[in-house]
Amino acid sequence: MLTNISLVTLYVTDQDAAKRFYCDVLGFTEGTDVSMGDGFRWVTVHHPAHPELEVTLMKPGPPLDEQMAEAVSRSLAAGRMGGFGLTTDDCHGDHAKLVAQGVEFPQPPSERPYGIEAVMRDNSGNWLVLVEPRAYDGSDFPHA
Repeated sequence: MLTNISLVTLYVTDQDAAKRFYCDVLGFTEGTDVSMGDGFRWVTVHHPAHPELEVTLMKPGPPLDEQMAEAVSRSLAAGRMGGFGLTTDDCHGDHAKLVAQGVEFPQPPSERPYGIEAVMRDNSGNWLVLVEPRAYDGSDFPHA
């Protein structure tokens, strides 16, 4: 029986810089950092409150084929790669702290039916959503 999601992959341009960003700026904890031969390095981080969900910080390359690795690299360079969402209990406060640390926010905190949402970029160009959730029933969204 499946019990939970334990690993997600996030493509990054530089594993050391990404690890510093996630650990030093966002407060994640370092997980694994090992060289596995042929230039392949396995680097993970996780949120301290959720060690069961690791984020692999992966450079575009094998097992991706060359064309896909190049496409991912171009998307990172253009700041167009999706990342993941982070929950906060103070979107405005975390936004201010992160901006003071130099984090880029293409979208500042904005009211949404489901809470307050801001969109930031990590230092590889991935988009991360920061959400301060509130209860909602979906009635503010049009039905298809």
